[in-house]
Amino acid sequence: MLGEILELPKIYDPRGNLTVAEQMKNVPFEVKRVYWTYDVPAGERRGGHAHKECVEFIIAVSGSFTVTLDDGKGNRKDFHLNHPWQGLLVPTGIWRTLEDFSSGAVCLVLASELFDEADYFYEYDEFLEYVK
Repeated sequence: MLGEILELPKIYDPRGNLTVAEQMKNVPFEVKRVYWTYDVPAGERRGGHAHKECVEFIIAVSGSFTVTLDDGKGNRKDFHLNHPWQGLLVPTGIWRTLEDFSSGAVCLVLASELFDEADYFYEYDEFLEYVK
């Protein structure tokens, strides 16, 4: 599986809608780290890596962007994220690139692991050797 869009609960309210992400309920792992990217300049990319152990759930909490997932075996898929009640589940061993950020976009990531530099593949060729 390259990745999967999961729906989060959307609670409608005339004062403003509410969406909830709960670990082991609608996010299928224990959340150990949360981070977000914002103010991404036009034309810039984020990501450009893969994880050995970390599973991520990526949400466009504001604006939109495209996530390209690549398993290193010839399978590649683009996901356009633009709804704050949906998230993209990215399993381990998948290369991801984020681009086409709209003005004001905020990308929220829920991660299954604490930051560990050794968990990352930053070089695509090294990633390809790993997934052989």
